[in-house]
Amino acid sequence: MSAWQDRTTRDGSGCGLLRFLLLTLLAGLTALLAACEPTPPPAPQTGRQGVSATEIRIGASLPLSGHAAYLGQETLRGAASYLAHVNARGGVHGRTISLITRDDGYDPPRCVDNTQRLIIEDQVFALSCYVGTPTTTKILPMLVEARIPLVGAFTGAYDLRVPFQRYVINVRPSYYQETASAVEHLVEDLGLERIGVFYQYDAYGFDGLKGAELALRGYSMAPVARGSYARGTMDVEEGLAKILESKAQAVVIIGTSAPSAKFIQLAMERNPELVFYAVSFVGAEEIARMLGPREKARVLVSQVMPPPDLPETRALLWGVREYEDLLRQSFPGHAPTAVGLEGFINAKVLVEGLRRAGPDLDRERFIDSVESIRDYSLGLANTLAYAPGDHQGLERVYFTKLEEGRFVLVTDWSKPFASRNCP
Repeated sequence: MSAWQDRTTRDGSGCGLLRFLLLTLLAGLTALLAACEPTPPPAPQTGRQGVSATEIRIGASLPLSGHAAYLGQETLRGAASYLAHVNARGGVHGRTISLITRDDGYDPPRCVDNTQRLIIEDQVFALSCYVGTPTTTKILPMLVEARIPLVGAFTGAYDLRVPFQRYVINVRPSYYQETASAVEHLVEDLGLERIGVFYQYDAYGFDGLKGAELALRGYSMAPVARGSYARGTMDVEEGLAKILESKAQAVVIIGTSAPSAKFIQLAMERNPELVFYAVSFVGAEEIARMLGPREKARVLVSQVMPPPDLPETRALLWGVREYEDLLRQSFPGHAPTAVGLEGFINAKVLVEGLRRAGPDLDRERFIDSVESIRDYSLGLANTLAYAPGDHQGLERVYFTKLEEGRFVLVTDWSKPFASRNCP
């Protein structure tokens, strides 16, 4: 006799069957709810995890495929170039540095999963070279739980800076700093009064939008229009219509290269006098390639690294020449880029912290060592500095303009588009 038949017989009226089915359903629901519980963050690790007598393991989750792949690939090339150079000279205190990478496709859930694997399965000492706001901000609780440092993320997200995070070491300036400098130039130098914002509808776009709004508020202004598009799509038309209807004179763009390029191309067809400004995450070299040599385009991009392909940059800054030389050794045929230079600089900061921590390496000592860096030259125009309670390394923002298919430094804000009748 089966279990449910036995229960029916003993009860006599079939109530036993009903009770059995209810209990079975309850057990199934309990199991389902347990399965839906979020995966708990990794438990705190020993501070020496990822360190052996001969190796230090560093983990990176970044987009190596998908529409942000350019940023991830360039960041990785830059970092790998410097780490290969360090390893060829014996590493740091006799330990070589292994960079373990996982592709997240600029997708937050994949980034979270990658980070868990890097910490638990790959047993890395620290994280570096993360790319993107929606991805990187999702792992912040995990950094605290695992007590693992993140050094040099390719994002200017406010959440990585405020409130202060002991386990986050920022190298680049924030998006708030980029947009504040840009709005100052648009308003004070170009005399523009009607400024709209076109942004990616996610944490990255919201961060840039808020930065632009705060900067405009300082001039008793607000965006004349806000247009957006969904991450991972090219659906810019609805957002474009809002900007054009507002009669904006300039547009602040918080997006990735492909949709931003499409937005600029379509907007120029309707209003060739528009001034476009994009934050550094757009990838200046990539959007220049997509836009091509548009003689009438008025496109500005803020950058947190000096453009490495300019003769004046190479002549003045030894850090840029070092990046070019080491990139050529590790990746022959690849042109230097601002994104690659940032990955290179992130790796330099990581290595300097490891050196200062000494041979008896652990995570807390490493962070204390990074906080001891003062006025340290990276071969750029400005020096690196940290302190306890201050993990923002660099502050300078550079501005470039599209000219003959490439971005060049803006040196004269009275005539940034000299031959184009800019107001």
